[in-house]
Amino acid sequence: MKRALMTLSLYLLSSAAHSNELDQLINASSAIVSQIDKGIKMAGAGYGYANQGGALSNGQLAGTAHISTEQLNAYNSALSNMSGYEAYGSVQALLETQAATELQLMDSAIETFTEVVVDMIAVVEVAEIAAEAETPEDKAEVQTYVSENEAALVITQAEVETYNQSLDDIEAHGNKASAYLGVAANTEAVAFLQEGAEENNSNADFATLSYDSNQQWVAINYQGTANSNSVFVNGQDAFNMNFYLTETEILAAGAESELYLTGPTALGYRCFMYNEDCDP
Repeated sequence: MKRALMTLSLYLLSSAAHSNELDQLINASSAIVSQIDKGIKMAGAGYGYANQGGALSNGQLAGTAHISTEQLNAYNSALSNMSGYEAYGSVQALLETQAATELQLMDSAIETFTEVVVDMIAVVEVAEIAAEAETPEDKAEVQTYVSENEAALVITQAEVETYNQSLDDIEAHGNKASAYLGVAANTEAVAFLQEGAEENNSNADFATLSYDSNQQWVAINYQGTANSNSVFVNGQDAFNMNFYLTETEILAAGAESELYLTGPTALGYRCFMYNEDCDP
């Protein structure tokens, strides 16, 4: 996940630079126009005063209207950069930008989830020792342990609410990120949404992107209009994007994840907490 965030962050930097291409051309050309405007004024005044006589500059004024090498390079560079300028914005960039945002939100939710699981971690030990108690003596030891450590073993309502909410957030943000990246990888779907921006004379960079789990689509609302386009992510339309997995498939993938394999339920309480009694 960290790698995905880093990759998308680098993309966002290049995307932001791309979106400034027109601004760069405006600034660079305006700077040279300003110098030319000043130069024309100076040339006009020089011609007029020279023919009249009796009017002089300080001999250094022309230099203030010179066009510098830096200004020249900035202008020519801006001209070159305009070859890749997208007047209607980029749906591809919008999808990947929003995916990066959702990944960051999911990452934050996972941190919250991990913290609250650690706060509630004692329940894993309780479950383990209770399940292993077979003889009356074993069961008496469980009772003694619980009685002596009840304050530390209790799970609060606030912890449960944080746990539940963080899981909801992980699912919601994860689904949005995956939907956006999935659509971004489909060139036909991206082209369809991009055409919508052009047909509505709108810039996709400033459109509103959304994922609807009920409609099972990714929709884009074009800025300055009431119009929108959508593509299904359940395989319903011609783009054939069916992203939905079964609970079994998702849990199987989760069982292979680093988060799970390094967690307390996979490792066991003592291995997770103290690196003891770990399976070889």
